[in-house]
Amino acid sequence: MKNIVLSIATLIIVGLIAGLFFYQMPSKHAEVQEPNDQAAPATQPLYANETIDYSLQNDEVSITFDKGKNWLPIPIEKEVLFNGEYTGSKEELIENSYILTKKRVAFLYYENDTIKMLSSTDQGESWQKTVISEHYPPIRFRKIAFINKHFGYVIISGDRTMSQEMSSVFLTHDGGKSWNETNNTNVTRLVADGGFTNEQTGFLSFGILNPEHPDLHVTKDGGANWSKTEIRIPKKYNKIFVIAEAPFKDGNDLAMLINQGSNGDYLGGKVKGKFLSKDEGKTWEFDREVQLDE
Repeated sequence: MKNIVLSIATLIIVGLIAGLFFYQMPSKHAEVQEPNDQAAPATQPLYANETIDYSLQNDEVSITFDKGKNWLPIPIEKEVLFNGEYTGSKEELIENSYILTKKRVAFLYYENDTIKMLSSTDQGESWQKTVISEHYPPIRFRKIAFINKHFGYVIISGDRTMSQEMSSVFLTHDGGKSWNETNNTNVTRLVADGGFTNEQTGFLSFGILNPEHPDLHVTKDGGANWSKTEIRIPKKYNKIFVIAEAPFKDGNDLAMLINQGSNGDYLGGKVKGKFLSKDEGKTWEFDREVQLDE
């Protein structure tokens, strides 16, 4: 009799434990979330951490100045932003073809054989369309930048045939209202990069198809004259650092990164050479290796 009572008591305890265990287990059905009836916004930020951003969703171009709380439509068709020789992704704008700042928003594009700029200086309340150059052949490389309120530059290449193309530099001194073309470098290699460090000093880098040496040209008179720079590359890096990127200010000197090109394999292709100039870009000396993300 005693054994029967103990057995019944044991079964009751086991049942209580099992019941408590299953009671505490979350229901699988409870893990399934109900669908959100609130539709996702038509535009989403491309870079969620940026205050100023753009969206190309639904083939519409829009911009936000408050991390996506409010979006403003931009009066331009998405497709024209990719006109010309371009085979990259159309999910994001072409690098260097636009400016996004609180004081200036600008988009460089090609339409009907004309290079144009759409810009706003009042955070999208009004927009201005400006013609930079007419009767220009289909473009490939494109870059727009302003280094102060009044001075900006546009670098364009086009009419490509194999490894040759024409290139042009346009400057503005009135905030983008009017543009004037500089004299030509007379170099027909493919443009790799370029830029200005002040209103007089500018650079153009050439050679992107299997280059063996960097080819950088400089102007010190606002594009009236161009000359090839002297880049002193140590023997260790000969035919390794081959494509010059746009120089930039580094303290009292100018600095420039030279990359390995698309086929570079030195240290896995993950380093560039940093060079410095003490004579406004005429000559360049090796400084050190830098990582790609440095």
